[in-house]
Order: sequence, then structure tokens, then C-alpha cells
Amino acid sequence: MKRARNLLKRINKTFVTLQNQMPQVSMDASERYCYNPRLRWNPEVEDYFVRAYGPLHFAKISEALTRPSCYSCIRVNTLKCTSDSVMEKLQKIIINLGPVNGIEGVNSSETDAGSSLDVSENQSRVKNGLISKCDIPGLDYVVFVKGCGPHVIDYGYTPDKPPKEVLVSRKCAEAVLRGAQVYVPGVMACSAHVEEGDTVAVSVAIEQPLPDGGWGIGITRGTILQGLQTDPYYFERNGLYIGQGRTVFSRAGIFRASKGIAVNMTDRVFSLPSFHDVLEGEIFLQNLPSIATAHALDPQKGERILDMCAAPGGKTTGIAILMKDEGEVVAVDRSHNKVLDIQKLAAELGLTCITTYKLDALKAVCKIDGLSDMATSHCSKNNMDMTLKNSDLPRSQENRVSSVMAEELNANITAGENVSIKKANERTYVGKADIRKNEQIMRNGPGRNQSQGGRVEKSKGFLPNSFDRILLDAPCSALGLRPRLFAGEETIESLRNHGNYQRRMFDQAVQLVRPGGVIVYSTCTINPGENEALVRYALDTYKFLSLAPQHPRIGGPGLVGCCEFPDGYIEEWLRPGEEELVQRFDPSSSLDTIGFFIAKFNVGSKMCPTQNL
Repeated sequence: MKRARNLLKRINKTFVTLQNQMPQVSMDASERYCYNPRLRWNPEVEDYFVRAYGPLHFAKISEALTRPSCYSCIRVNTLKCTSDSVMEKLQKIIINLGPVNGIEGVNSSETDAGSSLDVSENQSRVKNGLISKCDIPGLDYVVFVKGCGPHVIDYGYTPDKPPKEVLVSRKCAEAVLRGAQVYVPGVMACSAHVEEGDTVAVSVAIEQPLPDGGWGIGITRGTILQGLQTDPYYFERNGLYIGQGRTVFSRAGIFRASKGIAVNMTDRVFSLPSFHDVLEGEIFLQNLPSIATAHALDPQKGERILDMCAAPGGKTTGIAILMKDEGEVVAVDRSHNKVLDIQKLAAELGLTCITTYKLDALKAVCKIDGLSDMATSHCSKNNMDMTLKNSDLPRSQENRVSSVMAEELNANITAGENVSIKKANERTYVGKADIRKNEQIMRNGPGRNQSQGGRVEKSKGFLPNSFDRILLDAPCSALGLRPRLFAGEETIESLRNHGNYQRRMFDQAVQLVRPGGVIVYSTCTINPGENEALVRYALDTYKFLSLAPQHPRIGGPGLVGCCEFPDGYIEEWLRPGEEELVQRFDPSSSLDTIGFFIAKFNVGSKMCPTQNL
């Protein structure tokens, strides 16, 4: 007890000292209560991007990344409806509901807090082009819904009475900027005496440098905000106010609840339409570059296509729709729950040609000489025949290999069946610990880190040369996603690790695609090391690969040249003449998209199945 009292005295003494040392700076409310963020980068990463793009261009990119796109992009499910019918339905929803219920935030900043537009005003907005069809050739099934912003919001500040405030995490704020509400888990701190229904300003807590060299928020959840300069991160929150709303709970209720909406946003810096539960099965919200990626693959009816990192399924379902749901789209992901998400989306859109597997893309190639690898449904004789058909072996050698592989396959499957029968006859021992664990799961559910349930088939991989086209939308640093309020976690080392990881995945894709096939590689990052550098690696390593034109071409050219790092490492990008064969989407361009990259490769004749592998 005495030790606790001494600790409390030291904390209070430190707080008082800091309070006395804090300069009482006069503040301009217009500079504090606004949205004017500055994206923070790791200094070495920032220097790298400045050399790649130039200081002015990179400054524009950084500023664009802190803001959402000014429109929502909707992909229409053309197997169920037309873009004209969807536009008509959306117009009726907006006219009847305005900024509440169905589509939140549509021009809501032009109304008083909590009020809704009348029908005549909504009709005027619809007629003025709030909803429009994409005019890019081949993308007439894409619909745009305009948002608006940034807006200046009056938070009701007076020098003697600052507004009540809710401080949210950075990830929560990024979701709010995209049109979401403030949910309970995202609230970090709150003013005292906040009651249900109070109007509160919503600000953001962004990671700050820590003494150990890392980044963190450093705020205990539930902290009371006094509206004074002694508040945690008071000055760091200048220019980081994203809107205001009405509380659903009191202060105590917010930190007592485990889920649900904490603040209903009534005035937003950016007003973007939200399409939650709107026209399910008929529309899918997707970024324009992601839609262009499926078109670059150019899938045809009856083909067998692999999406190597398919979750959450947007590009997978886009490919299936372009194929008119005829053929086979194999979608894999290493996460059980993400595979379930793909299945759910495919069912919602009414697609039947999609087959899903749980599989790590780094292990996508099936090993022929292993028992467990051969005794699977996808390493079957059908796949084997397709592999041999698409190979460049002489006919006599092909028949001989086919016979050997068939015998080995049958032997391995028989052996697998014998092992299964033997195991079935063995007595299974269940320990008390397993019984207690199962009882706990039955009482409390599977837990946050466990699977959601539902059947997911596991795969041991696929035979080489067994796919007509492959999409590798690779996991990446995601430095092109918007809005983004912090980027300091990425280092030069981590960016290089992303690139090495993607190369290993690309190696798998090269083995799985047949000669004469197509590979499309894409990322949602602005990092040349994960984009142009991978293209250079692919073309230099696999001489039978060549860059192919993409249709439609929406994005800009790639980066030409190289970058030399202080440690002597030279990162090579594209060579003159190659830049127009890739698509680079710049978030600071007039297209107002996320940062994105697409490269398409034609696969020539492989001299032998193991060349360059």
C-alpha cells in the first residue's frame, strides 16, 4: 500500500511539473478545429520516394493519400441487372431517403446537423449528376456516385468553453473518412460529463515517436479530455478534426460497452455515400483500378483461371462475371475466414463457377513426388492430363510420362485409402484437457482468433501448367490506400521484405500458368520496389515472359530507371519503352483513385517445365 501511494505521488508530481512547463499558447480556432493532416513517413522511406518521384510530386501524393476519393465506384452485377436499372434504383433511394437511413452522408454537410434533405432538394441533386455511368469504353457497367468535401465545420468553440470531444484511433478515423460511423472499440478518450445525445467534436490520435524508436499512441483508453493544453496530445491534434456527431451512449456507457455505434456522425469533413445493405447481389463497391485489373486479365468463357490471393473476393467475382459465369475460377487464400468471405460474396452475387480453397500462395505448386501432395482432388488425373497437354514435351515422351504419373497417382491414392482405413480402426484417445477445451468452446464460442465455422476445403497445390490465366494481386505495403493518416511503420527493410515475398509468389505463378497463358500482377502501393522492380525481376529471370498491352488503359506510365541505396544496393525499374505497357495509378492525379499498379505478362513457350525455376 505504501509503495502504491509513493508511486501515485511521483505520477502527480510529474503531471504537475509537465503542466507548469507547458507553454500556454494562444490558439486560433480555425487552425486547430479543422482537417489539415500531414502524413508522417520514416525518414529513409521518405527520402527514397522523393528520389523516385521528385519532391513536389511526392508532396502531392502524400497530401492526396490523407483524403478519400471524391466519389464511390460501384460495379454492377451484369448477370442480374443492368447499370441503367441500378442507377434508377439508387436515384430513388437518394430521393426518398436523402442523407439518412439508406445512403448516409450524401451531401449531408449542406444540411443542419441531424436534419435531412427534402424530396425536391434530393431530386435536384440527382438531376445535377450525383449518379453517373462510367464513360470509359468497356466499363459501362461501372457507376459513380459523387461525394463532396472537404467542408469547414463549426464546432462551436469559444475561448472559455471548448467543445465536448471524442478522441478516436487512427484506423477508426480512416473508416469515418470513408463514410462509416464511430464505433465503440475505436474510441480512445472522451470529455467529462458527456451524456447520450450530446454533440461532440471527433478528433484523431495518430501514432507519435516513442523513446525506443518505435511508434505508438501512448493514451490509456478511457482518458478524460479537459479541453486544456495539458490534455494528452493536445497540440498533436491540431488540424485533425474529422467532423462532429451525436453520442449514442454517455461517457460511462461508451467505455462500458464492447460493441456498437458510439457516435452518429452528423457533420463530416468529407461526405461520401455509404452502401451498407443496399442492393445486395446487384452491386459491389470496388475501386476503379481493381476493376481495371480484372479487365487486364481478359478472362474468356470456358477457361481455368487462378486468383492466388483472392480475399475478399472482389476481383475473383469480377473475373467470373466477365466470363459470364462459364468456366472455372479457382480462388485461394491462406485464411479460413477469408475463404468463407469469398464463398459468401460469390453466393450473394449468384456465381457458380468459383471454386475456393484454403492454400498458402507460396505453396501453390503441387509436389508430384509426395503422397500427401498427390492424394488430393486437385492433383487428379484431369489436372495431370491438362499439364501434359499444355507442355512442350514430344508426344512419345508425353505418353510415357503420362503412364508413369497415372500409375504413381493410383498407387498413392490406394496407399492413402489404406492409411485412412487403418487410422479409422485405431482407438482414438481423448484427454481431459481436450474435453475441457471443447466444453469451453461450446459455452463461449470459438474465440476471436479461431475460424468462424463453415466448410473450407484445403488444397495441397496444383500441377504446373494447369491454368490458362493467373491473377496475382499480391499482399503488399498498401501505401496506396486512401485515406491514410500514418505511414511511419514502413522502413526500407520492410519494403524490401515485401518485394522478396512477392517475388516468391510470382515464381509460383510462373510455374502454374500454361505456355500461351497470361499472368497479371497488381498491388495497391506506390512503392516502386514492389511494382516496377518486380517487373524487372520477372523479365530478367524468365525470358519467355513479355509485357503485354492492357485494355482499357486508364492509368499512367510506370517509372523508368533505378535507385541506388546508401548500402550500395541498386534497385532496377523499367527500361525505356516498357513504361507504357504497365498501368500506374497516381492518387494525386485527376482520376482521384487509390495508388495502384498493374502489369500484364504474356507467357511464351517454356523450353522445359523447369526452365529458370
